[in-house]
Amino acid sequence: MKTSTDRILTTHTGSIARPDDLIELMRAKENGQPYDREAFEKRVTAAVEDCVRRQIEAGLDVINDGEQRKSGFATYLTERIGGFEALPYDETEPAGSTWPEVSEFPEYYERYFRTAMFGAMLSPPRHLVCRGPVTYVGQEALATDIANLKAALAGRQYTDVFMSAAMPTGLAEQRNEYYASRDEFLTALADAVHEEYRAIIDAGFLIQLDDPAAARLWEHADAEPAERARRVGAMVELINYTLRDIPADKVRYHTCHGINQGPHIHDLQLRDFIEPMLKVNAHAVSFEVMNPRHLHDYHAFEDVRLPDGKIIIPGMLSNGANWVEHPELIAELTVRYADLVGRENVMIGNDCGFASQAASREIDPKVGWAKFAALAEGARIATSRLWRR
Repeated sequence: MKTSTDRILTTHTGSIARPDDLIELMRAKENGQPYDREAFEKRVTAAVEDCVRRQIEAGLDVINDGEQRKSGFATYLTERIGGFEALPYDETEPAGSTWPEVSEFPEYYERYFRTAMFGAMLSPPRHLVCRGPVTYVGQEALATDIANLKAALAGRQYTDVFMSAAMPTGLAEQRNEYYASRDEFLTALADAVHEEYRAIIDAGFLIQLDDPAAARLWEHADAEPAERARRVGAMVELINYTLRDIPADKVRYHTCHGINQGPHIHDLQLRDFIEPMLKVNAHAVSFEVMNPRHLHDYHAFEDVRLPDGKIIIPGMLSNGANWVEHPELIAELTVRYADLVGRENVMIGNDCGFASQAASREIDPKVGWAKFAALAEGARIATSRLWRR
């Protein structure tokens, strides 16, 4: 993984808006309707090429395919991991019913889920249930993603390239009716996704692991201290088992606070979860900053020492608002992190993807590109201050 030696590098977390005509082809595909598969694949290839070009033009250093062929992680799971059955969603069960914010702000979240979550889905929501042995079946889809990205990179100048992949911790949120224990289920998932990780680095790319549950301390934040420590330690052990024989310098590990737009009053702070994150065998850790509830989180590194061989990727662009962050603010926050952990240990990105569901328009696509340009300008300003140019 390339790191900052003479300037602040820029990146993002993975998901970038898909073209409208590609979304319509995805919609037909996911709903089992007739669609032109050849036209779909050609449109994906063109979308990846355009996305790579625009990332470079915006000034991003470490880039990816924008996840243009993926419509969301639920679909990604069904395409890549065997052993699951999709069942109709129980509409009597309120979305996010276990989240404390939903019970405190029910009117807001009823509107939010209807328009921004379920309203952005390409097909009706489904519950996924594990009813057979978990296996990796995504070889063809992954090979297509790799080929599209390599073709789009040909002849272009860039610093580094990554590809996003799912975590067993997130996949295990699906219901298990096959394995005798949760540990067996998690181990089977870890073994399956490990095949994808290996293929990504063998293709010459970095891996970005997306794990929103880490920012919730894997749902164990309210446990008694000893029990919380035990459960959190087990999660870190599982992640590192998944990453066995994967070089740490090929891995970026990302977390976020999940809900894009909302009060966020129950979020943990970076200080609550950064130490377990730093125990994962990953070179870089990526986390939210430009969420107003977390602008102050750089203080965590006044207490926590960044281990040798680690870098941080604080998010300097919000995924929950359509403002374009001022480059001066981006530079100011970047310098604060650099002063605490060392300028060579900082890369900057965004809080989370701008289109984690393909049809989402919470961040307008044109605004998203303006945000990336602001990130690059903020990095240039921070560089001038940190290297005294």
